[in-house]
Amino acid sequence: MIASDNPLKPADLLPALQRMWSLSVDKIRLIEEQYDLTQGSPVYTIEGRYTSRGWTEWTQGFQYGSAILQFDATGDADMLQLGRQRTIERMGPHLTHFGVHDHGFNNVSTYGNLLRLAREDRIPANDWERRFYELALKVSGAVQAKRWTATRDGGYIHSFNGPHSLFADTMRSLRALAVAHRLGHILMDENERKVSLLERLVTHARTTARHAVYYGQGRDAYDVRGRTAHECIFNVADGNYRCPNSQQGYSPFSTWTRGLAWVMCGFAEQLEFLATLSVRDLGPIGNRQEIEAFMLEAAQATCDFYIQITPTDGVPYWDTGAPGLAWLDGYQDRPADPFNDYEPVDSSAAAIAAQGLLRLGHYLHAKGEADHGRRYTQAGLGVVRTLLTDTYLSVDPNHQGLLLHSVYHRPNGWDHVPPGRKVPSGESSMWGDYHLREVGLYVQRLARSEPYLVFWGP
Repeated sequence: MIASDNPLKPADLLPALQRMWSLSVDKIRLIEEQYDLTQGSPVYTIEGRYTSRGWTEWTQGFQYGSAILQFDATGDADMLQLGRQRTIERMGPHLTHFGVHDHGFNNVSTYGNLLRLAREDRIPANDWERRFYELALKVSGAVQAKRWTATRDGGYIHSFNGPHSLFADTMRSLRALAVAHRLGHILMDENERKVSLLERLVTHARTTARHAVYYGQGRDAYDVRGRTAHECIFNVADGNYRCPNSQQGYSPFSTWTRGLAWVMCGFAEQLEFLATLSVRDLGPIGNRQEIEAFMLEAAQATCDFYIQITPTDGVPYWDTGAPGLAWLDGYQDRPADPFNDYEPVDSSAAAIAAQGLLRLGHYLHAKGEADHGRRYTQAGLGVVRTLLTDTYLSVDPNHQGLLLHSVYHRPNGWDHVPPGRKVPSGESSMWGDYHLREVGLYVQRLARSEPYLVFWGP
């Protein structure tokens, strides 16, 4: 269980964050100078150097979005120029990529961050530049929403596996639909049918909460409150839910912790977005109280589960059912060991989960439930503190990654196992690096009483 006996304030982490940003800028430059883009987008490191992995193109937005976050945090104009220029030059194909469910990852991390900064008056952007970012985000949201499978009780944005497949990951990618809706966009479908992007967002979130999240209600023999399934399988012929599954976790009946983290962060973030919507916005989609209730139940259940099952320092092992954990007696009662001989940790899950915990804590505090929210805030700050230590922060100037001990696809054996070791360790991922920067920026803004960081901007 994550320890919370030493209360933390965001300001307590500022010195470590300043060191992180100092290391971060060198990593961004190193990748820009050394990475061969003909390989495809950088995905994860092998012996400290980024390489690609042909599965889907979902990480390039994290690469260039990292430069934009670096500028946001430090004011480094060179990083703004890099992020802005590479977004214009290379991110266009991602806007109309019909084969992935990852538009929130690629496009909100780039076009979205640039538009947010323009709206915060942090960067000079004339009317046409703003409209360019807005149009890009409208297109991205509509393309994401088009990946739709109807079910008997709603529907969902299906994964790249096909129309039968809902991924937990997509909860975080719903930000693409949210931004596009906020910009006044809709999806025009066959026979001139107007499709609400907000309706698809809420419907997908409801389907995820209903089928991918467990609530300890006896749904199956492994129904533990807050556990998540990475993938939900539906019968596309009749729209019925069939069973849980997992692509990157150990099994359908254990919890892949990065999938858990995507759900935590996605629901917490959408609760914040929901609070900005008017009754007119919601229209026929549903009652605000009902929507908030299912999102809050899912967010709290998953965050509670994460706190309960994670080692005391806040970094989880890659899957709660990983068989080697049986050899790590009492692993939940001490800090995680990324150098053990049995199962890898996943620091990228921790970076994503930390933001979910912090946002849920902030949301509850804003609703007048400060005592309830404090538990999540303290847990989130504790996770960030751990990730900023030398165990997880890459201080080697030749290592291109920022956050060490990230895991991509353990079942497929893609992750690098160093010589003399038995499980992966010491490597980074593009999403782990990005989300460490994003949660770092989030905490830094809190510490400095700067505008609260939200993906849709002021």
